[in-house]
Amino acid sequence: MHTYKFVIEYAGTRYSGWQEQKNALTVAGELRRALQNAEARVVEIGGAGRTDAGVHAVAQVAHVRLETAIDPSRLMRDVNANLPADVNVLSVDVADARFHARHHAISRSYVYQIAERRTAFAKRHVWWIEDALDTDLMRAACAMCVGEHDFALFCDRAKDQTSTSVRMDQVELAKSDSMILLRFEVGRHELDVSQFRATIDAELGADHTAFEKIVRESTAPASGLFLESVRYPRDRAVGALVPLFPIEMRAQ
Repeated sequence: MHTYKFVIEYAGTRYSGWQEQKNALTVAGELRRALQNAEARVVEIGGAGRTDAGVHAVAQVAHVRLETAIDPSRLMRDVNANLPADVNVLSVDVADARFHARHHAISRSYVYQIAERRTAFAKRHVWWIEDALDTDLMRAACAMCVGEHDFALFCDRAKDQTSTSVRMDQVELAKSDSMILLRFEVGRHELDVSQFRATIDAELGADHTAFEKIVRESTAPASGLFLESVRYPRDRAVGALVPLFPIEMRAQ
């Protein structure tokens, strides 16, 4: 068996998430189809982050195990030739046989893009909020998120999750023209954060019905959320917080 490390970018708008599902279009499912069409005998595909429906990725990492060895440059070329236009393999490298994209990651960073003006071009990649936002209050809320908290109220099906506790190593907010950017860096933990949709400390005890109603009515759309990067031992820290798409959106 031969293991490869794939780095993949994708626009998640058309997909029901990363994870393969029966009777649903998924990114991993498209990757498997492309590998099979490239005559690669797939043993296993696993992603570093199970992005939810509609969520994008700038650099998702996947391990791909094949029955036979294939030159990485040829593998990348042939797989890309069989992928749809909204999924693209950025790199393919031979990996250690034991490499696991999710278990060996030490952190994942997610960026959420909020647009302060209506846009004709970026609707699929931002959340436009018509009301004026107070970025100072938002920064204060971001600071409260650092550390480990229980985000059960933000899960669609909290009871189905192994754990709803998330350790946030870093939360940043930046302003770029007509965009407000939020970055969440999540440390390694036994959990799935793909359904995470907000940044607020929700340790409210048993009486949380009123707050839960607010959360359900205020859930941010998946369109603005990106898996920005996945870090492994010896990888560099993430760089400056900048818009992921579009590159620039000037204020009106």
